[in-house]
Amino acid sequence: MGTEQQAERQSGTRRRLLSLVTAGFLTLGAGAAFLTDPSSANADPIEQCTATTGAVVAVDFGPFGGKVERGCDTTPTTGYELLQTGGFTMEGTVHDGPAFICRIGKGTGTQYPTPDKENCVLTPQATAYWSYWTASPGQRKWSYSQLGAMARTPKPGDVEAWVYGGTDLAGTKGKPSFSPDDIRGFTTPDPTVPTAPPKVPAGSVDVPAITRWVTGILAEGDRVVDEGSTTPNHFLTTEAVFALTAADRKSPVAKKIAGFLATPAQTDAYAYPAGKDGIPDATAAARLALVAEATGKDPRAFGGHDLLGDLVKYACPRDIGDGDTVEGCFTKGDFRTTGQADAQAMAVIALVNAGVTPPAGSVARLTVLQCEDGGFTSVLIRPGTEGGCESEAGATGLIALALERAGGHEAVLQKARGYLKRSQLATGAWPAVSYETTGNPTATAWAAQALRALGDEAFADAGVSWLSEHQLAKGGFGFTEDDTDSRVHPTATAALAGAGSDLASVTAKPAEPPTTPTPPAGEGPDAKKGVAYLTAPSQLIQGRFYESQPGTGFADYGMTIDGAYALAATGGNNAALRNIVDFMDKGGKDGQKRGIHDWTLIGTKYASGGAIGKTAVLAEAVGRDPRNFGGQDLIAALAKITCRAKTSTRQECAAKGNYAYATSVFKQSLGVMAQVRAGETAAAAEPIAYLKSLQDPSGGWVSLIGEPSTTEVDSTAMAAMTVDLLPDAASQASVDKALAWLAAQQKEDGGFQGASGNSVNSAALAIQGLSLDAPKYGAQIAKARKFLASQQNGDGGFNVTKGGQPGSDLRASTQAVGGATGISFGLLTGDLSGTTPEPIPSTSGGTSAGTSGGTSGGTSGGNGSPVIVTPGESDGGAGSAGGSGSGNGPLASTGARVGTLAAVALVLTVGGWGITRAAKRRRRTGSGA
Repeated sequence: MGTEQQAERQSGTRRRLLSLVTAGFLTLGAGAAFLTDPSSANADPIEQCTATTGAVVAVDFGPFGGKVERGCDTTPTTGYELLQTGGFTMEGTVHDGPAFICRIGKGTGTQYPTPDKENCVLTPQATAYWSYWTASPGQRKWSYSQLGAMARTPKPGDVEAWVYGGTDLAGTKGKPSFSPDDIRGFTTPDPTVPTAPPKVPAGSVDVPAITRWVTGILAEGDRVVDEGSTTPNHFLTTEAVFALTAADRKSPVAKKIAGFLATPAQTDAYAYPAGKDGIPDATAAARLALVAEATGKDPRAFGGHDLLGDLVKYACPRDIGDGDTVEGCFTKGDFRTTGQADAQAMAVIALVNAGVTPPAGSVARLTVLQCEDGGFTSVLIRPGTEGGCESEAGATGLIALALERAGGHEAVLQKARGYLKRSQLATGAWPAVSYETTGNPTATAWAAQALRALGDEAFADAGVSWLSEHQLAKGGFGFTEDDTDSRVHPTATAALAGAGSDLASVTAKPAEPPTTPTPPAGEGPDAKKGVAYLTAPSQLIQGRFYESQPGTGFADYGMTIDGAYALAATGGNNAALRNIVDFMDKGGKDGQKRGIHDWTLIGTKYASGGAIGKTAVLAEAVGRDPRNFGGQDLIAALAKITCRAKTSTRQECAAKGNYAYATSVFKQSLGVMAQVRAGETAAAAEPIAYLKSLQDPSGGWVSLIGEPSTTEVDSTAMAAMTVDLLPDAASQASVDKALAWLAAQQKEDGGFQGASGNSVNSAALAIQGLSLDAPKYGAQIAKARKFLASQQNGDGGFNVTKGGQPGSDLRASTQAVGGATGISFGLLTGDLSGTTPEPIPSTSGGTSAGTSGGTSGGTSGGNGSPVIVTPGESDGGAGSAGGSGSGNGPLASTGARVGTLAAVALVLTVGGWGITRAAKRRRRTGSGA
C-alpha cells in the first residue's frame, strides 16, 4: 500500500520500487569499461545472447571502483534469475528478505555495498540502492522498471541494468551512464569517443517562457509575419508549431496555426508554388506533414492535398545522367526539389510516423551523407563524391533522428553518436561546423535531441545546460551564442531539446496503451473475484501469508497485512482474515522461522515505526489488543521509539516527533494512526505535529522523510486518513486542503499518477482519501472506481498500472480490493465473529499439528513451501481450507454479500457513503467548511 510499501517494489512482490525517490542523486562513474565474457560458470557465453535470443544483464560497479560487468542467460524466466544465472550473487535485507536486492557481487567477488557502508538490515536509503532498468529490443533508452525483478519476465533480446545510486519518482534521473546498445555489444568501444560528457553545471531551458514568446510574436494568433511584410513566413510558422507542441502536444495555439496552414490558399502558396496540380516543394510538403502529425491533423488531407502521397509520388527514380533527366532530381531516392539534407530527413520522419514505407533509396540516401568522421553534411552530395563532405552537428542530429525513427541502421548511428560526443565543446555546446570553437544554439539543440533519443542522456543534458545559459530574457534564442535577438528557428529546436523531446517524437502518433473495456457508469471492481484472487492457495501460503519470493517460505508481512486490510474492508472472507491474524498474533512462523516481529524488529535497535504501526492498526481493526499482539505491546513500542531529536544515524530519526526508521510519510502516518486509534492521542502529540509539518502549502504531503522528495498521491491520501481522526478545526482544515489537492491530481480516465505510471495503487488510496468527504467528491470517486474496474483481470487480480506490463499483481490487488470500498484505514473494522481457528492443511488434504515455530512432520504445502504451524490452533472449525475461501462472507459494515459489493458501493457513492462513515466525518456545521 502506497508509500509505506514503496521500498518493497524490488522484493519478491510485483510492484515498482515506489519509495526510492529523491531529488538528490549519487553521480555514477562515467568512465565505465565493459567486460564481454562473464567469468561465472553458471552464465551462458555472452555471444549466445542476441537480438532475438536470451537476455543480457549489466551491473555497474563503477561507484565502487569497478567496471560494468555483463552476463547472459539464453532462457531467463525472471529478471532475478537473469541476474543469478548471468554470474552475479545477491544478498537481501533482514527486514525484506532476499528478494530486496541490497548487495550485488560478481561471481565469488566482493558484494557491494560492503557491510561497513550498508548493513542491509532495513530497506536502504533512497539515494543509495540498486535500481533496476530495462530496455526491450529496438529501444535505445533505459526505462526504470515498473515491476520488481521477481515479477518481470525478460523477452528475447532484452537488456537489463542494475545501477547503484538513486533515482526520482518517474525514473528520469539516476539512469545508467551507458546505453542499452553498449550492453548489447553492437560495436567495440571507440577509444577516441568520450565516455563522459563535459563537466558543466546542471541547467534547464525555460520552455514555458518559449511558449509565451512564440505566442506573443504571432500575427492574428496563427502565423509568423516578417517585420515590414504583410504575408506569412510559412517556414517560420511551421517552426512555431514545433516550438509550441514541444511543451504541449495539445496546444490550442499550435492547433490554430495548423488550421491556418491547412487552408488551401496557404498550403498551395507554401508547398505547391508550381500550382496545386504541380510538383510540390518537398521541403514545404514535409514540414506541413509534420505540422499535421504534431497537431492531430491528417497529412493525407491537408489543405486539399495528400502530402505524404505526393512525397512518395515524386521521389526521384534514378540518378541524374541515368536516362532522361527528371526535373528536380539529383540522385535516386531524393525527394524532388529538396536540395538539402534537412528536408530529406524530415520527409522520412513524416512518412515513417504515418506508417508509410519511404520510397526505395530515400532512407539509404541519408546514409550516403555520412562523412568519414561519422558526422553528416547538410548538402545532398552524391555517392562517391571525393572531398566536400563536411560534418555539421545540426545535420548529424536531425539525420540521426530520421535514421533512428526508420530503424535498421545501427552501425551508421553508432558512428554518428561517436561524432557528436567527440565534437561537443567543453562548454557543453556544439559548434555549427567542426572547425568552429563557439557554440551554436541550433546545432546544440539538434545534437542534444539526437543523443537523448539514442540513449546518451548525460551528453544531451550538458547541451541543454549550455542552452539554458544562452536563453534570452524574452524566452527565445539567437542564431549564435552572442546574438541578442530572439529568432524563431533556433528557438523551436531549443524548445524540443529543452523539453527532453525531439522532432521525431513530438510529431509521432501518441502511443495508445492497451485498455480494458470500461464498465457501466458507477460500476467498480468485482470484489468477489478480487477476494478470491487474494485468498487463492497459490497466493496465500497455507492460508496464512504471502511470500516475498515464490517458493522460499519467506513471508512478506507488510503485503500480508495489506491483504488482511482488504479482507476486513470487504468482509469477503472473514475466515481467511482470522487465519492471517491468528498466525501473526499467536506466534506463527514462516518457512524461514520468522514471525511478525522479525519484521517489525520490535525490541531491537532497528525497531521500525512504520511496521509496528501497520501491525497495530490491523490488531485494532479486527478487535485484537494492540498492547498484546504477537506477545508485544505495540502502542508502548511506538511511544518508546518516538524520536526526541534528529540523530546522526542514517535513516533513524529525521526530527523530533519522527518515529525511528519511519522514513516516509506513509510510515509516520501508520504510527500516528495506531496511537490515536488506541486512545493515545496525547502521547502521540509530537508525532502528530511532525506529520502535519510535512504537509506542503499546496495541500499535498511529500513522500519521503529526511530526504528531498515531492508531493504524491499515496502519501497525501494516507496522511489525510490519519489527520482526519483528529476532531480539531485545524486538523480538519488540513484534511480539506489535502482532499482538494488529491482531486486535482485525477486524470481524465479516472486514474492517478504514481511512481510506476497511471497507478492502480494510487487510485485505490485516492478513493479512500476522497471518501473522507464523499458527498463533495462523489464524481471523482466514481471515476476512480471505474478506472480500477478497467484494470481488473479475469483472474480477479489487478494490473500495476494502466498501459504497463499486463498481468495481475498481488500487491496492487491488495490495495485495489480494499481501497475500492472507500473505507479509511482509520475506521477500518473486520468482523471475526462466527469464525474459529483453523488447522493448517497438509499436502494430503488432512490437518497438521506441531509445536511453536515448527513444521509439520517434514511435509510441505502444495506449492512446495514448508507447512507452517501456528501455536495454539485447534483442530476443526469452519472456513477456508487453504485460504481460498468461498467468497460469500458478509460485508463488514453493511451485512450484504460480497457479490453485491458493486451495487452497494454505487449506492454509497451516490448517497454519501453514510453507512461506512456514519461514525466518522466531523464536518463542522456552520464552520464554513
